[in-house]
Amino acid sequence: MWNNAFRPITSDDYDLRTYGCDSVYTSLGSGPRVLDHFQIGHYAGYSLVGRTEVEPLPVDPDFQKTGRYWLFGLYPVLAPQSLHGTGFIRWRYADPNRGDDIWNWTTGSRRVRRLNEAIMSSAVAPATRRSADVTAFDPDHYSGFNPKIEQYDYKFLGERTMLAPVNIANSPATTCMTDGGASACPENWQKRHLYLVEATPRAGFANNALHSKTLVYVDSELWFNPYVDTYDQAGQLWQNHIYWLTYRDRPVPDAKIAIYPFRRQFVVAAAATDVQTGAVTMCYLPDRNSPERETWYINMGAVDRDFFTTAAMVRAAR
Repeated sequence: MWNNAFRPITSDDYDLRTYGCDSVYTSLGSGPRVLDHFQIGHYAGYSLVGRTEVEPLPVDPDFQKTGRYWLFGLYPVLAPQSLHGTGFIRWRYADPNRGDDIWNWTTGSRRVRRLNEAIMSSAVAPATRRSADVTAFDPDHYSGFNPKIEQYDYKFLGERTMLAPVNIANSPATTCMTDGGASACPENWQKRHLYLVEATPRAGFANNALHSKTLVYVDSELWFNPYVDTYDQAGQLWQNHIYWLTYRDRPVPDAKIAIYPFRRQFVVAAAATDVQTGAVTMCYLPDRNSPERETWYINMGAVDRDFFTTAAMVRAAR
């Protein structure tokens, strides 16, 4: 699980720009119903430990002073207009007994607010909060399994060969019409060797996760999670997460800036499905409706530590 946390897909920094998500409602006996289209200005991160491509290497000196492993920011929300400017930032620490620091800025209050870690496992994410059926994604699963490692116990359940979308052809991803836009299809799937791990929240930590357990599928070569399943407190399957990846030297075929000397992983699409309510959040990276074509800027120094401050978040919201 530590390998999964320090995965190679984004070792230094990343900036995902103007991506979009559709919130879709599907249920038996009725057709799909699109609830909202979200567009986010930046989904960005900065690692202070384990850096491999961008100075400072391999550790940012700030780590010795603050003990922060990584910084994350999602801001500002560009659409819908009612949420314009909303966002949040998150800091992860090396101290196993110290929880994440999290702040958000909302359109309604127009002020910075400190958040409790428990909201990170809520499907009503702080950057998109409006109603319980708006989004099926929670921040602990924005990029696979992402809560603080020490707040869970783990059980290795075995190894499996399963189909997974790790080298898809289309970018932007193609909306699947057969399920009302709740996934991407048709696409390339291939057999992959996966580790299956059960993660159970530990008692006594600040997180107080809303789920009883999580099944994490870890690709043994990519160290990424093509699937993550979460279960509710009654032990019933609650949410399924799927990530569509590609493997090439650029995020989109017509890239002019984000071109790398080697092939690397890019997440092209992600879907979170609440199997109990039929709510689905399908994200496109890049967004089909965005003027930003390249979208992913990985290990290019696109963001630094200053991006992950409340002052920067407030400036972007205005």
